[in-house]
Amino acid sequence: MKYIAVFCRFLTDEHRRTLEAAASRWDYAVDYYTHFDQVPAEKLPLYEIIYGNLSPRRVREFPSLRWLCLDSAGADKYVDESIYPNPDVVLTNSSGAYGVTISEHVLMVMLMLLRHISPYLEAAAAHRWHPAVPIRSIYGSRITVLGTGDIGTAVAQRVKALGARQVTGVRRRQQPADPAFDRIVTYRELAEILPDTDILISAMPHTPDTAGIISRENIALLPPHALIVNVGRGTAVDQEALAEALRGGKLAGAALDVMVPEPLPVDDPLWTTPNLLLTPHISGNMSLPYTCDIDVELFCEDLARFAQGQPLRQVVNRNLGY
Repeated sequence: MKYIAVFCRFLTDEHRRTLEAAASRWDYAVDYYTHFDQVPAEKLPLYEIIYGNLSPRRVREFPSLRWLCLDSAGADKYVDESIYPNPDVVLTNSSGAYGVTISEHVLMVMLMLLRHISPYLEAAAAHRWHPAVPIRSIYGSRITVLGTGDIGTAVAQRVKALGARQVTGVRRRQQPADPAFDRIVTYRELAEILPDTDILISAMPHTPDTAGIISRENIALLPPHALIVNVGRGTAVDQEALAEALRGGKLAGAALDVMVPEPLPVDDPLWTTPNLLLTPHISGNMSLPYTCDIDVELFCEDLARFAQGQPLRQVVNRNLGY
């Protein structure tokens, strides 16, 4: 018998039945844990597969590990080769499970900023009738999406359906992408398109190329009416420069679901920055049942490939970080 250790906290009884049916087909048994300390020491050598986001410092303690499947899309904490018991361990993620929920979050915060919802909420809390103010629309906007993977593509499809005038995708290399993008450019061309960007959305993983990409210099290139939305990684944004631009009226608004550090300290100036929506890294998460269903489905599909010696679809290149 071969064994799978599962460290996913979102699983329902139906998810467990699905996992166990898929595992038994390939002669695997499944054990469920919420944290590493629950794993009996004598069982550590038995596990060939881990499914879930086990603490990176614990991965090496599974000497027979052959495959680590993350239940998240982000994999930056797992790209260091030193955390693995051997260099042949395959790393996969759950990219493809989060496009729906995160793109809907992006639409929500974009519309809140474009339609100035925060002042109305504040007025309602104070039992005041706020006068109407001029608003803007996704319709006719020029939108730039940093990252053209599952999440970035889901965002592009939705804003295009709502009438965005031009949707530009930005990625590391020039490659074909979903037709929801009107054009694709590389990181090297970003500075050229920022002055014509109404809304800048970041949906990128953390890599050496993406860290600091929304820099002070790039923020300054955006027009004063521009919005910034970040649902990728907090390391992409110069938070100090962003706060200064918002306070100085150099940007119209921003929404951050990811920050550095997390949780954000209580005295961080971002909390009191005007026209800034902050959410505690919940745009993806496992709150939407559909996300959980797809996550389990992706693992089971790759489990069948793994058991038959076929290439896995969700492989993360540890050199690239995604």
